[in-house]
Amino acid sequence: MAQVEENTHTPAKKPPPMSILEVGGVPLPISSNEIWDKISKFEARPDDLILATYPKSGTTWMQEILDMIQNEGDVEKCKRAISLDRHPFIELTFPFKKKYDFEMALEMPSPRLLKTHLPSHLIPPSVWRQNCKIIYVARNAKDCLVSYYHYHRMTTLLPDPKSLEEFCQKFMSGEVAYGSWYDHVKGWWAAKDKHQILYLFYEDVKKNPKHEIHKVLEFLEKTLSEDVINKIIHHTSFDVMKKNPMANQSTVPSSIYDFTVSPFMRKGMPGDWKNHFTVAMNESFDKHFEKKMGETTLTFCV
Repeated sequence: MAQVEENTHTPAKKPPPMSILEVGGVPLPISSNEIWDKISKFEARPDDLILATYPKSGTTWMQEILDMIQNEGDVEKCKRAISLDRHPFIELTFPFKKKYDFEMALEMPSPRLLKTHLPSHLIPPSVWRQNCKIIYVARNAKDCLVSYYHYHRMTTLLPDPKSLEEFCQKFMSGEVAYGSWYDHVKGWWAAKDKHQILYLFYEDVKKNPKHEIHKVLEFLEKTLSEDVINKIIHHTSFDVMKKNPMANQSTVPSSIYDFTVSPFMRKGMPGDWKNHFTVAMNESFDKHFEKKMGETTLTFCV
């Protein structure tokens, strides 16, 4: 487990934002081509489970659900380390860690649960070669945008988002880390027809977690009792996770996450965008959304 200072909620000296490197037309928080070369050559294993998401689409939440499933509802095992250490990202690293996440992954025993925000066309080829199972979680674009905006506000890893209106324009044009939300969700939607991918929606998990957990269990070819499933639902509820220091990111140094600006786990409620969007923003966004998503079979809850 990485040694991290407790977030005292008092901002410390800020490190510089992450470096952004454009790869395959997508801006990624990667420091160099040399690092990207190592990431693209990452060796997946056949029993790896990959959790893929666009940023702020329920990654930490679904990770906790999957960890609970893999540990058959054992809460203490799921508190063995902070979420950032339990299941590393394929492509990311954090300033308080001594190693890149992919280096941590190489040292992990199988079976591994790994995370990624990469679009489908940038996933290391070994993931497809090994026919790894992948769970993708997609979230309503407007809620994703608002959550990403607040994340930008509270983390020193990413640039100051300025106003919500300015950030909305960048989000729509894909000028944010990991690029276009539209391309991301559509790319993974298309990939599900060729690979072992379970495509889930944030709003569905929120509305009926038991139903979606049963989907995951079937996909993973696992069986758990209803008591254990109910335990998982309770442990991974927003209110419980928000109080869990192994999941709520409160142990991340205050130089990285400034909780005086916003908690990492803020609201988690579908439809929060309605508290942020102006009428003009909403009209503009809807027109752009229709243009970008008009020809896909992919649909989202509003």
